[in-house]
Amino acid sequence: MCGIVAYIGHREAYPVIIKGLKRLEYRGYDSAGVALLNGGLKVYKKKGKVEELEKLLADVQDLHSHIGIGHTRWATHGEPSDNNAHPHVSGDGKMAIIHNGIIENYAALRQELKNKGHVFQSDTDTEVLIHFIEEIKKQENCSLEEAVRLALNKVIGAFAIVVLSQEDERKLIVARRSSPMVIGVGDGEYFVASDAAPIIEYTNKVIFLNDDEYAVITDHSLDIRTLQDVPTTPYIEQLDIELEAIEKGGYPHFMLKEIFEQPRSIYDSMRGRLDASTGRLTLGGLIEYQNRLANADRIIMVACGTSWHAGLVAEYIFEELARIPVEVEYASEFRYRNPIIRENDIVIAISQSGETADTIAAVQIAKAKGALILGVCNVVGSTIARMTHAGAYTHAGPEIGVASTKAFTAQLTVLTMMALFTAHKKGTISEARFRQLLVGLETLPQKVEETLERVHEPIKKIAALFKDARNFLYLGRGCNFPVALEGALKLKEISYIHAEGYPAAEMKHGPIALIDNQMPVVFIALQDSSYEKIISNIQEVKARNGRVIAIVNEGDEVVKNMAEFVIEIPKTEEILSPILSVLPLQLLAYHIAVLRGCDVDQPRNLAKSVTVE
Repeated sequence: MCGIVAYIGHREAYPVIIKGLKRLEYRGYDSAGVALLNGGLKVYKKKGKVEELEKLLADVQDLHSHIGIGHTRWATHGEPSDNNAHPHVSGDGKMAIIHNGIIENYAALRQELKNKGHVFQSDTDTEVLIHFIEEIKKQENCSLEEAVRLALNKVIGAFAIVVLSQEDERKLIVARRSSPMVIGVGDGEYFVASDAAPIIEYTNKVIFLNDDEYAVITDHSLDIRTLQDVPTTPYIEQLDIELEAIEKGGYPHFMLKEIFEQPRSIYDSMRGRLDASTGRLTLGGLIEYQNRLANADRIIMVACGTSWHAGLVAEYIFEELARIPVEVEYASEFRYRNPIIRENDIVIAISQSGETADTIAAVQIAKAKGALILGVCNVVGSTIARMTHAGAYTHAGPEIGVASTKAFTAQLTVLTMMALFTAHKKGTISEARFRQLLVGLETLPQKVEETLERVHEPIKKIAALFKDARNFLYLGRGCNFPVALEGALKLKEISYIHAEGYPAAEMKHGPIALIDNQMPVVFIALQDSSYEKIISNIQEVKARNGRVIAIVNEGDEVVKNMAEFVIEIPKTEEILSPILSVLPLQLLAYHIAVLRGCDVDQPRNLAKSVTVE
């Protein structure tokens, strides 16, 4: 979603802001802008990429300033345009604002302000907010921070905002509700951003602003209060992120880099938690709640997108190992139902960013109903990490590509460890089976590396043959059915080819009507408990001249003699196989998208973290 960067301190603000905006491009956006205080308030904004904004400013003679704000906008209210881009200014031209989120009562506020003589230059809810702050400041004859505080107590919706004014040239006002905001603490300087990416080049000391808090920042002071004006004591965290982690490192795209980082990210998700030689599996965040987890009547997983697919795989694993009923819910639907949550239910929230708006709302509902909430997320200090009772970080490292890859396999790794941890505590698997699966997990990073090296070149050739296909069908069974969904999603996200994933047996209940000699059908056909059934499904597709691409275990001669294209992956435990079988599908989507000339890291209309409804 939209990106925020702001700076106040001894450096030149513009270079910090523009570099920060580039580091936030992965979030998805359609326009960009900056505001600087330089002998008055100067605002520059442009539809398109950050580089278009840079071109606009190339001929500007004086961008000197030690305070400024910048924004990348993903359109909600109002189409992408120069006028609708942020920052937005007050009617008197003295204040500017950048804003992530949605002000739900903006239409009523807009009409009220128009009745008082305010004139608007855009279609956005954000411009309404800065005019509202201006009106309150004038009526109450109060300070900038008090006007912001009073305004935010009257608006409905989600926001992360930064406000500056030419009347307070050494001050930034920052606030949040249901949208992330990070403040970086430097030496005589402060950095503000939607996430840590623009900050870590300068400092690893950060404060995660809480909901309904605002901060008044000068270059030498930071005052944080609730919107009820109660002072709070900020907790300064130290980020464990290297600058190199958010650079491409020689790869043409972040997505490809992150696909090939998976041996490491999977290993890091297990590091310190698992030792197969001693039979040790320790998930420190769950120890306090291990008895509740083992005795749960039901587990409900809430997630969106790729994280939802990870939950679907985990459903098979938890039910197989721990014998606990699992339901996997779209968080966006869960939040608008009146879900039945019982005293002995456990809700697991899965989110790469920890800031997914629908998942946060689902957690709030479940928590209010008394459920134990566990989190599985990647970002330390994120909203979900702070809201949940306990959980486990994935330690995948920053994921910049919009299409999630390493976060998915890291989530599967952590969820599998949680299922094993629960089953071992509950006694639903034998010690021998427990240790066997620990060995399987411990050897996964090596097998992931082997798989990526083996399949990369063959996948390129298949991609070249099918780059112009109009449709794809992905089929799998058991715990690899969700992988079929994930493979189809990856292709849709970045290549804009229509694709669907199905349980292979469901093909006969409708989708088989689509199959002809133009239809590529990707089968996940591993030698597992569904092997004979999937062979029958392949024969059904071949009988209708479908183009069969099969993901198989190495040495499989049966499917090799049936499929037009075969991609071999190593054998592993059946419940661990999704971590390997998804890898060729990630690469297939990537290479098809590249050959079609698509923007792989920033696909159209998409955002990395969906922080608004």
